[in-house]
Amino acid sequence: MAIKQLSVFVENKQGTLCGITQVLAENGIDMKALTLADTTDFGIMRMIVTDTEKAGVLLSDKGYLVKINSVVAVEMENKPGALSEIIAALGEAGMNIEYLYAFIAVCGKNARVVLRLDDNEKAESVLEAKGVKVIRE
Repeated sequence: MAIKQLSVFVENKQGTLCGITQVLAENGIDMKALTLADTTDFGIMRMIVTDTEKAGVLLSDKGYLVKINSVVAVEMENKPGALSEIIAALGEAGMNIEYLYAFIAVCGKNARVVLRLDDNEKAESVLEAKGVKVIRE
């Protein structure tokens, strides 16, 4: 089962990012992973948080444009080529990766990565068949 990711449209102006993180902090929602991609005028902040639904409602109520979607998170060895093996397995299965980002978590010597794909269920099956540990919510 894929995990839920929160995507927030972020205006590229002073204070916007702080406003988002304050809403989460004030409501006891912890960010487990995040990435922020930007252009001149706006960005998209993608996050894995401890309570996705609650965070989505709170941020929407504050006027932020929010979307919740499913992503696949996997754990892999922290060694050269580990990510390449995962990408190759998905490519061999005819799957397209829309984007990905890595995050640090307390997980021993391993690394973790979040992938957005066109078919999360298939991706999980492909990766598990290759011995990749899929992270569940």
